[in-house]
Amino acid sequence: MKNKYRILKIAVTVIILGLLLSFSLRRFSHQQITDNKISVKMSEKTPVYFVDEKDIREIVKKENPSGKVGDLNIPSLEKRINALPAVDSANVYLNLNGKLNLDIKQRVPVFRLNKEGKDFYVDEKGVEFPISRTYSHPCMLVTGNVQPDEYEKLAELVEKIDRDDFSKKYFIGISKNKDSYNLLTSEGNYRVEIGDLDNIDFKVKGFKTFVEKYLVYQDPQKYSMVSVKYQNQIVTTLNPYFKENDSILKAGKLELAKAPTPMATAKKTEAKPKIAETKKTSSTPAKPKESTKTHTKEAKKTEKKSTAKALSKPKAKVKIE
Repeated sequence: MKNKYRILKIAVTVIILGLLLSFSLRRFSHQQITDNKISVKMSEKTPVYFVDEKDIREIVKKENPSGKVGDLNIPSLEKRINALPAVDSANVYLNLNGKLNLDIKQRVPVFRLNKEGKDFYVDEKGVEFPISRTYSHPCMLVTGNVQPDEYEKLAELVEKIDRDDFSKKYFIGISKNKDSYNLLTSEGNYRVEIGDLDNIDFKVKGFKTFVEKYLVYQDPQKYSMVSVKYQNQIVTTLNPYFKENDSILKAGKLELAKAPTPMATAKKTEAKPKIAETKKTSSTPAKPKESTKTHTKEAKKTEKKSTAKALSKPKAKVKIE
């Protein structure tokens, strides 16, 4: 019985609201929607100005040329406003007193992407929308061939940078070179290589440690790159145009010059077996066993002399080489 009573109560409430709405529409259907009866509210948390209130009022007039409440097609008007690139969502409704309300939420850019010579914004959902001729929103600039499936992760990275005081101080831009991302810094000409967009917190923490324990005592112009993409290690690249690096770079070149080349080691290893072979051939042959017959001894002596003469020839050739 209780459930039936609840259902009946809900049905009566809906019927009463429907009657009131139809009564109000009949009452105000012939009235004009003047400017003072149109309320446009922007409901986004971060103030942006891609959509102007004046433009919304113009759309309302175009969708309802007669200006009468009864001729207004609310679903069509709502669809038209939602079709605007910079609009995330729009809610259009009429009050019982005939006032038209438009609650609009605009897209808030997380970063501005320069890709293949074109500029556009990307919001937190990873949705692209064009830049405005009348308004420029301050946000992180990203360059490179960033793929659409990377937009959301990249937006998360930018939001983390904006929330962290250290990161916000150091990082002013992001660039992508091939498959590796780099954070551009405000101090010096170096860039921070982070590789892919995974484990961002760990990589930024590693760079922060490097700055606090080492880089604060160095000239920021000393490096051209600081890489934190490798696990548990930081790799730095010296700036060749920094004068104080000249001695370090020259020392490195000297060390490389002293190091034996692969060709030289190969020649040495090839020469050793030749010398070993000549020593073996120049050694005296083993004495033959004595025999009772004298002609065999003479034959062996002649053989010994001939072999000695033959073996002496290659020995002279090796010395000439």
